[in-house]
This record gives sequence, structure tokens and C-alpha cells, in this order.
Amino acid sequence: MYLAKVIGNVVSTSKDERLVGFKLLLVRRLNELHELVGVPEVCVDTVGAGNGETVIVTKGSSARFAADRQSSPIDSTIVGIVDTVEIEA
Repeated sequence: MYLAKVIGNVVSTSKDERLVGFKLLLVRRLNELHELVGVPEVCVDTVGAGNGETVIVTKGSSARFAADRQSSPIDSTIVGIVDTVEIEA
């Protein structure tokens, strides 16, 4: 799992039928300084996240399990919305 920031929405009128009903969001990973790193990634949203929010993302088979769709073509799922992050120095 990792922290990411929601940077946009993905609208797809034509998609795999196993993705119908899922909201798709565009996210970018955050580093420990809360800076955007890496490339944008499309995630299935299971928690009702919105643009600008910090979220918890899980990948791989855990992402499919979290979305309750083990046979779906899901690689990344948003599983939490972050309220605060505390890092001890």
C-alpha cells in the first residue's frame, strides 16, 4: 500500500463489463514529504474519494480483493481516505 493524491477523474463510456459501476480516479503517489512523485495511475475507488484528497492505494491481487471483484482487470484500488499523517523525526 502507499499514499497518493487524487488528481482527477477518468470517464470511460466503453470499458470492460467487469468495471461497470466503478468510479475511476487518477492518482499520483506521494513521498514522505507529501510531494507528488511518479506517473499518474488509474485506480478503482471503493470509498468515495474526491479530487485533491490524500488516499491509501493497494495494488495487485489485494486491489481486486478490496473491490470484491477477484476476476476483474483491476490493478489499483483506493481503500481509504487519509485524515492526517504523522511522521516522527
